[in-house]
Amino acid sequence: MWVVAGLTAAVMFVVRKLRRGGARRPAGGGTPVLLLAACGVAIAQTIVLAALTVFARELDVSATGATWLLTAFMLASAVATPVAGRLGDQFGHRCLLVTGLALLLAGSVVAAVSTPLGSYPGVVTGRVLQGLSGGVFPCAFGLARQTVPAERLGGVVAALSAMFGFGGALGMVAAGPLVDVAGPAVLFWFVAVLALLALAGMVRVPSPSTSASPAGQVDLTGAALLAGTLVALLLAISQGRAWGWSSPGIVMLFVAAVALAAAFGLVERRVAAPLVDLRLLIGPRLLTTNIATLVVAVGMFAAVTLLPLFVQTPTALGYGFGYSPARTGFLMVPMAVCMLVAAPLAARITRSLGAKAAFQAGAVLAAIALGGLALLHEHIAELLVWCALLGLAYGLAFASLGGLVVGAIGQAATGAATGINTILRTIGGAVGSVLAAVIVSAATGPGRPPAESGYTTAFVVASAIALCAAAVTATRGAVNPQPGRQVNVELRDSR
Repeated sequence: MWVVAGLTAAVMFVVRKLRRGGARRPAGGGTPVLLLAACGVAIAQTIVLAALTVFARELDVSATGATWLLTAFMLASAVATPVAGRLGDQFGHRCLLVTGLALLLAGSVVAAVSTPLGSYPGVVTGRVLQGLSGGVFPCAFGLARQTVPAERLGGVVAALSAMFGFGGALGMVAAGPLVDVAGPAVLFWFVAVLALLALAGMVRVPSPSTSASPAGQVDLTGAALLAGTLVALLLAISQGRAWGWSSPGIVMLFVAAVALAAAFGLVERRVAAPLVDLRLLIGPRLLTTNIATLVVAVGMFAAVTLLPLFVQTPTALGYGFGYSPARTGFLMVPMAVCMLVAAPLAARITRSLGAKAAFQAGAVLAAIALGGLALLHEHIAELLVWCALLGLAYGLAFASLGGLVVGAIGQAATGAATGINTILRTIGGAVGSVLAAVIVSAATGPGRPPAESGYTTAFVVASAIALCAAAVTATRGAVNPQPGRQVNVELRDSR
């Protein structure tokens, strides 16, 4: 509980500072609120991960059914993130950020009320509403770029980027102790409190000095096709193991995902105001960054999925530690702390060597930590060391991604570009979680517990994936912007 108490104290400190600042706060004074908002969304994504077995029991569903509490959030977030980023660029990031926080609050309350009632549909609905708050991330980047002074922007962007990983780790840390003390519903009430505090703080965030230009119509056709693509893809990935990878249902889902993606590409190339400018996704300045984002997210979420499963394995199987959810959460503390420490470190590396160097350092450290987990995992002290190194690694990697994206595009496209980058993290997270489970289960027979060799193989694969992320950004086309020397590329219509 000391972790939760510490977070609560930090939140209250932020609120007191905001009250003292009042309306006369200088530009950039709302940064703590933006960080709190981003952290709250990241916590909401992973806070159910360490307690899925508890939710399965409380809601009377199978383990596969319980995983939908994670998948539902990812699906909704993957759809909402680029939409919110685009709308933020058109109509103002502040308005969309407040809307996202309101959805996070509403979804948390719905899920919290539904859990004691044993209403599985109600909890899933709440998680969908929570997932729609994924648009907070691109809007926070856009609002920061409008309100934060240029000399501080690099550090703020790094901190916002780090919140994706730090908040995710913190969600897993807090889940175990909270569930043991007050039951699973308290997880959602905890997120609701964070959302409410962030909403209250938004009142004192300075208004942007520049205004959005709401020109053009919202690309509803593109939004529908993107939603269909992501739902089909993530549904196939998340349910492939349960339904069978060669089953007709999974095959049809993959075929549908490809067909819808092709249709989405055609529509976005022809529409006057596309939901996702494809040049932000596959353009020469952002292609390597987006690929690296997808790859590093696969490796990270594979790791955070494997670790709770590994330490909760009964010692009678010859490995594992038989930990409870609470003790598993405490094991993740070094990871969360090191992710937080990595944000200012990433900013320093970026100032001296560039954002690409910070990302590559993080990816290489992740490969070392995951390789260490594969070879040395017999003692809990070893796991604590590797968790700390992994937190530092992914803190560096995620903190530098915002700088790579923001430094490569013009201000008018900040929300759209960071939205695309965030959605790639979400897709990578879904792929990584499933990939880890598939590798572990492949090492044993049906109905039997996983073998230790499955975890070893999965950690080795995750290590190789992290190295691939470093290699991608080493290509000639990767942009390496310096804070204060932004690559101010304004996208022109080349259709």
